Amino acid sequence: MKVVAFNGSPKEKGNTFHGIKMVAEELEKEGIEVEIIHVGNKVIRGCLACNGCVRNQDEKCVIKDEVNEWIQKMKEADGIILGSPVHYSAIGGTMKSFLDRAFYVTSVNKSMLRHKVGAAVVAVRRSGGVPTFEQLNNYINYSEMLMPTSNYWNVIHGTAPGEAKEDEEGTQIMRVLGKNMAWLMKLVESGKGKIEEPEKEGKVFTNFIR
Repeated sequence: MKVVAFNGSPKEKGNTFHGIKMVAEELEKEGIEVEIIHVGNKVIRGCLACNGCVRNQDEKCVIKDEVNEWIQKMKEADGIILGSPVHYSAIGGTMKSFLDRAFYVTSVNKSMLRHKVGAAVVAVRRSGGVPTFEQLNNYINYSEMLMPTSNYWNVIHGTAPGEAKEDEEGTQIMRVLGKNMAWLMKLVESGKGKIEEPEKEGKVFTNFIR
């Protein structure tokens, strides 16, 4: 099994990376491969709302950049980790642009992420961690993914790169998340071909403007 993790911080080895790495270490102990992709230092523009991915049904965004490669990595993975720093109590801008595009493509192209395991990780200096965590979870929830939990919200604290490792409670949160994510992934894998998945329902769209 494999997990692909996306580091939405501009800093390659900042506290977002360290939070992801703590989760990854627990997954690797259980024999699960983890690949960490650095998103936050790239130039990723936002969604054009052109619906080209809906019309083309080719599992690609019409914008030609790294996002299409990452979408295929998400498709091939059994689990996905979304990691972001906090910018004004929200997801970092580059990460947000990536998520908007990637999750729309994967949703409208045969629900590519449905029933994969997905988890969010946030690194913050002081406050805004929980709103950012909730925003990341919106993508996981919308895609009908399965979400492992920890013993608190998945937020770790630190300012300078590496300070997150000194957050004793935060490191435990990441460690427990990694263990629970590995366990859930194994449950999903062991149930394939034995327990029938619920039938996928077509999305109902309601417009309240008449």
